[in-house]
Amino acid sequence: MPDYSKVFTYEVEGLSYTVSLYEENGVVMGDIEVLEGAMDVNAVYFGDDEFSGPSASLGGPLNMNGARLDGEKIQWDGTAVEKSDPGLGPDGTDKETYVEAGDTLTVSLEGVALDDIDVLGIRATSTTTEEGSIKAVSDDPEEPEDPEEPEDPEEPLLEKVLFGTQLDEAGGVIDGVAIVGEPREGYELSLPEGQEPTFENYLSFYENDVDGYDVASLQTIKFYEFHPDGYPVEIFSIDAPEDGFQSSEEVLAAYDEAIEAGALEPAQEGAELMAALSLEETGEETETVEEETASEEDLEVA
Repeated sequence: MPDYSKVFTYEVEGLSYTVSLYEENGVVMGDIEVLEGAMDVNAVYFGDDEFSGPSASLGGPLNMNGARLDGEKIQWDGTAVEKSDPGLGPDGTDKETYVEAGDTLTVSLEGVALDDIDVLGIRATSTTTEEGSIKAVSDDPEEPEDPEEPEDPEEPLLEKVLFGTQLDEAGGVIDGVAIVGEPREGYELSLPEGQEPTFENYLSFYENDVDGYDVASLQTIKFYEFHPDGYPVEIFSIDAPEDGFQSSEEVLAAYDEAIEAGALEPAQEGAELMAALSLEETGEETETVEEETASEEDLEVA
């Protein structure tokens, strides 16, 4: 769709249309779109808001004699655009300049600048108005707002990411780096203050700020949120392909794929449930979690 600059409207009983102006290769163009009814567009006139000097006019039935704007005679600028003679002729409603609701007719308004068009007129016959013809005048064009760009989806904010570089036979991480989004007791590494805890930022920190580790050595990446009692709960993980990750872009692609597949949805549902129920942990359950947490926090020294 063209980038419209001005939109003129006209509405009477039985007929309504818009004329949307834009510039193409230095020439002003107008899309005449019929919203209701139909008409045979015979001529298009245009002018600025200064009604002085000679007025452009087409002879015979294509003239705009008698057209007024708020009771004032209009001075049309430049050369009016002739599109067709009145009468549908043998083509009937198939005539090129005959437009019905839903149709658009494009016209070229040469020799004028967009800023100089404040009033627009259309001479049309075979209209669906009571009179059967119009000498229509439109002013006060709207300036279309820029279409809003679709907002980028919000990046998930993560509380803890564990980059695992060595696994035991059961798949547990025995070497790697755990990073939290903000300083937390028991954790050596956290993102810089003020940095959003998105996965891209975690990965950049792992690559650039942690010595002795790189993307190629990754075997798994585990993602956590913290329970209200303070211990981490794994929400999902992504594993490296058989030949390992070849670049950070490949890691991010694997993460995006997991998110799009709904990796975070069960975690969000679980968090809502925990908040609603406010369950208390038993002594046996707490002991188990503490043992698991301790084994993970041994990995904090990188």
